[in-house]
Amino acid sequence: MTSALDAFDVGGDLRAAAARTAARLSPGDGLPHPRDLALLAECEPLSPPPVWNDAAADALSAQLTARARQDALTLGSALIDRFFDDVRLTRPASLSAGARSLLYSSVAEYACSLALADVAARFADEAMLFADTPGLTYRAVATAAFAAGLDGDVEQTQRLLSRADGIFRAQGWPATERLLVTFFAHITVASARADAPTLDRIAADLRATQPDDAFWDFTAGMAEVIARLFRGDVTGALAGSAHLLHSSGIHSSWLGCRLHVVCMHADLLVASGQLEEALALLAPWQSPEGHGVCFPTHRATVLLHLRRDRELIAETDLCAADEAGHNPRTFGPLLARRALAFERLGAHRRAQRCMEAVVLLTARIGVSAVPFLSLPPDEVRSLLDAVAAERPSSRPVVDQILALLDLTVASVIDTFDNSATADLTPTERALASALQTPSSLADIARERGVSLNTVRSQVRSIYVKLGVNGRAEAVRRLTAAPSPER
Repeated sequence: MTSALDAFDVGGDLRAAAARTAARLSPGDGLPHPRDLALLAECEPLSPPPVWNDAAADALSAQLTARARQDALTLGSALIDRFFDDVRLTRPASLSAGARSLLYSSVAEYACSLALADVAARFADEAMLFADTPGLTYRAVATAAFAAGLDGDVEQTQRLLSRADGIFRAQGWPATERLLVTFFAHITVASARADAPTLDRIAADLRATQPDDAFWDFTAGMAEVIARLFRGDVTGALAGSAHLLHSSGIHSSWLGCRLHVVCMHADLLVASGQLEEALALLAPWQSPEGHGVCFPTHRATVLLHLRRDRELIAETDLCAADEAGHNPRTFGPLLARRALAFERLGAHRRAQRCMEAVVLLTARIGVSAVPFLSLPPDEVRSLLDAVAAERPSSRPVVDQILALLDLTVASVIDTFDNSATADLTPTERALASALQTPSSLADIARERGVSLNTVRSQVRSIYVKLGVNGRAEAVRRLTAAPSPER
């Protein structure tokens, strides 16, 4: 009889790597070794055995986790479908509760890496059901928290995070064994609440927990960019996102992080008036399965600012028609952009229905700043007030949204009305952001596709407008907080 482990028999290395990795997937026994993860991520997927036993399940757990943590995701959800029909194994199984829980949480982590929130949530629920040790329970709850965060359910994410963090503290495990999925979940909650101080603390914790891991460092950089945005430092956020996109760290990052940084950078280009540049950046990208990152939504943001409202509707029609197959966290922002476009086109009733759907979705999954970022605030307020007038029961949720909208919009307005970049052209603003990165002028010229002399000329213009004599002084001027009298 052929075993699922037969593929791991080459020199015994893979079999041993799988066993070592599976034993360390839950905290308390140390971390999986990077070499083992690399080996497992690169090998061919296991073949389903005639009957699953604990050893075979542990090997699959190790391989799925390795692929998730090494960003080896080319097989997508097909790798899950190879072994499962919904959450049930397609072959008979004789598994202990612990092995089953470990396998389910590994599938959940892999699905999280693909931003398949609904799939991850189902497997995480099964993992919690069969968990029979604190370590297995912690891993199951942690992956469930990230799945809820990907789905945009802020309150559920917070509840699960509190439970996971409580288990970890109670067991006294080393801080280095905290699972990255909990950090991702914390980022989703802090982002929804526009909580810049918490995002900065998360970034610091990421670097302190795994100081030599490039994947963790990239994630920390992403959290810092979001924090800068919510502080109103759009210039600094744009510089940070540009650095992440063009640095070597982009090759040591997870798919979800990379896609999120691309979308953030596009939104920041919009905020700085570089609309055509934002549209060009987004043009080649396609949304992953489930639309955990939705590129039509971000293209719609640019089209809205370009006042190409009919094109916006056409761009988002397919997503709007597939609510059941669309991630709720990104569906709300999509509907909000369609609502504004319909209102501008005179389709007032359709606009109000779209915005009402956003409010109802918000009431279900929790109030978030995300759907309304980068949108014209007065147009958003007008439609939200119209929804509350038509449906008075929605007024408490609308008021919460408006309060969060006022908080985030005020910081961005302060930045653009009062910052050092106020007199710069859109092109100069982009270059001013690049000056804040480690890139040389020659590097910047290559990235922007222009000559070095062109960049030098633009830089001289920036220095004159800022009233400075060099790059270091310009960076200090650009990153300084606005003075109160301004």
